[in-house]
Amino acid sequence: MQKPRVVFPFVEAGLGHIMPLNSIADEFEKLYGDKVEVVRSRFFTESGDPDLMRYEEGLKKEVLKHNRHPFYGWFSTFSMDFWGTRISSWGAMSFWIKGSREAGIKHMAELKPDLVFSTHWASNYYAYHLDPRPLTVVYCPDAHVNTLFRYPSDLTMVSAVTGYDRALKRHGFRFDEKNLALVPFLIREEAFSVSLDKKLNRRNLGFDENKFTVVLAEGGYGVGKMQKICEEVLRRDLPVTLVPICGKNEKLYEYFKTLESNGNTDFRPQPFVNRIFEILAAADLFCGKSGAGMIAEPCFFGVPQIITKYATKIERLIGRYYIDSVKSAIRIFNPVKVADKIEEFLHSPALLEPYRTAALKQRANYGPEKAAKLTFELLCTRFPQLKD
Repeated sequence: MQKPRVVFPFVEAGLGHIMPLNSIADEFEKLYGDKVEVVRSRFFTESGDPDLMRYEEGLKKEVLKHNRHPFYGWFSTFSMDFWGTRISSWGAMSFWIKGSREAGIKHMAELKPDLVFSTHWASNYYAYHLDPRPLTVVYCPDAHVNTLFRYPSDLTMVSAVTGYDRALKRHGFRFDEKNLALVPFLIREEAFSVSLDKKLNRRNLGFDENKFTVVLAEGGYGVGKMQKICEEVLRRDLPVTLVPICGKNEKLYEYFKTLESNGNTDFRPQPFVNRIFEILAAADLFCGKSGAGMIAEPCFFGVPQIITKYATKIERLIGRYYIDSVKSAIRIFNPVKVADKIEEFLHSPALLEPYRTAALKQRANYGPEKAAKLTFELLCTRFPQLKD
């Protein structure tokens, strides 16, 4: 008998959708690769369809616009909420880039999925419109199940308990305990192999193992307040290791390479990096915008967070989750005041301890195993022979 095909479609709209999909795809293949065919799909580019490629480029541009122009980001999420899931989804898929809806459904059909696991609303939409329809699983990496993620699926997963409760209470017409699941955050397995010994990680990275270390990041595209914060810390010449991660923002990285320390600040700008977990685990403090992965990953390593920006309502809810529920973060939007707080923590590191302790308490809420097992259980409802 041919193995059921489980498709994991990768969508680039920031990296916050790619990282959790890598996590679940790897775990699912490890656990069930002998029973199913795991298909990793670079959905919008692999077919060469120009409309699909334009759609993903449009998604990237939207993320950049949200971060560069916060009013636009807030207006976009307000509009989605105002029009609701069905109308917003129709507009985003049918009206925005002509021809992309038909091309997306066509390509999803070409993949011949029996189950589609999505971490972005677009691939879930295409899967839902196939005939016959495959099973669909959606993982929302945000702190609540936002408008476009509420489109129909067989199972929706979220990692924040506040998001789970919010979905049941506010959207009971769509969710119940059978089609909504609370699962640990889908961090990649390699994170578990990174030591929590900051000094060891600093030695491995070539940093001063005894120096207070601050890591900054603004998502995969490196757009935010990182530049002004770094300039202020360098101006004060604080005795810290300062590590801004620029992601795909090559212009910012090249600019940072022109800046020089006056002697006390060890300035270590990074481009797009593969050792992100080791860098985060080396930090005493993280500063950055409240993207889902951007805050979840330092939290995993017990690193307190200063949230420097909300680009959208979605990011505000993520930030509030880590500030009010997890209690590992504080919010400071003014770059000068961020530098003030870095200086305060540098001279009084004990002030960080409550935030560090709160972050470490979250480590049990990470990992893809539960999500993989729930997905397999759903697949078995259509293919019961897989249980044998």
